[in-house]
Amino acid sequence: MTSSPPDYETWAEFRYQIRRFLRTAEANAREIGLAPQQHQLLLAVRGFPGGKTPTIGDLAERLQLRHHSTVELVDRMEEGGLVLRRPTMSGREVAVLLTPRGRQLLAAVTRRMRPELDEAGSRLIAALSRLVRTPPP
Repeated sequence: MTSSPPDYETWAEFRYQIRRFLRTAEANAREIGLAPQQHQLLLAVRGFPGGKTPTIGDLAERLQLRHHSTVELVDRMEEGGLVLRRPTMSGREVAVLLTPRGRQLLAAVTRRMRPELDEAGSRLIAALSRLVRTPPP
């Protein structure tokens, strides 16, 4: 069985559309006073699956960071009043929660991103659909 050669143009377009969307998210975060990684962590905490409270380890996985890098990020964000740490029920891990200020800033970035998502969504779906060879919905 032979496979077709990679379609570099399609891969490049998909990568471009992702990066374009992320660059806009980063700019919106900066405009309200958040570093992009801070915005990503706030979103990871607020949007953690099942409504559960994530641990440092969960966040490291979600952000694709090393554990110690996540600890440092949480340290800075706790000092800035964006998150709080709480021991888990087992007492062996630390859970991370948003403060009211963290929730407020996340909501501000999210509101700013809605128009971009509406615009970029169709481009992202089209690029991904071409890449996986599935017709768009």
